[in-house]
Amino acid sequence: MATLVCLAGCGSDDDGGGKGGAAQSPTPSRPAATGGVLTEAQLTAVALADGERAGGLTVSAYDLEGPLGDAYTADPAVCQPFVSLAGDVSDYEPVAQVHRKAEKPEEMLGVTVDVTLRSYGNGEAEKVMQSLDAAGRECAGGLTEERAIARATYEKAEPAALPAFADEADGAKAYRFTVLDVKGKLKLYEYLTVLRSGSITLAFRGEILGTEDIGGVPEDVMAAQWRKFRAGQA
Repeated sequence: MATLVCLAGCGSDDDGGGKGGAAQSPTPSRPAATGGVLTEAQLTAVALADGERAGGLTVSAYDLEGPLGDAYTADPAVCQPFVSLAGDVSDYEPVAQVHRKAEKPEEMLGVTVDVTLRSYGNGEAEKVMQSLDAAGRECAGGLTEERAIARATYEKAEPAALPAFADEADGAKAYRFTVLDVKGKLKLYEYLTVLRSGSITLAFRGEILGTEDIGGVPEDVMAAQWRKFRAGQA
């Protein structure tokens, strides 16, 4: 299992990770801020909660920082949105961010979905989506994920199916990554879906510790987070 963790391209985001974290506020305010930019407490109020169920998975908060921080960079640089959207390594620094993980705790090799909500100022949420679009065009033939002590080779990045509710968002992108192991023999699969609503992005990264292709980020997890987010915005 440890070997597979090292070989995989590492998920959330990220993907996504970096600073901010998912610290709970004792008295979160109603999620409506000037110009639609939410604070960390307001993002926490509309994020899936620790212990909440999303489809068949259980949600938990990261103890420290979320997944995929500034230790993950891409070569070429235009591919960075596929590796990590953390402010330290991307072109756009979020005002606030909250990380969650959805999994079956009893299944060590089961599906894991990293969920990251980010709030941006100055119209940068839309620019994040534009950077994903550019990565989709420029990095379809592959990229290298650089880490502190290792690297992962993405053989290809291709569009994936969007969730059924994607038309409710102001923007949506979904990708499927084929990641090679260090020997170039095993192929691992990861999925990234990013939705934008105004100044907020919701990123979902799905993976499994093995060579199985899960077919996409589980839609019931994304739908659960999207419904809670929209309800809080209302």
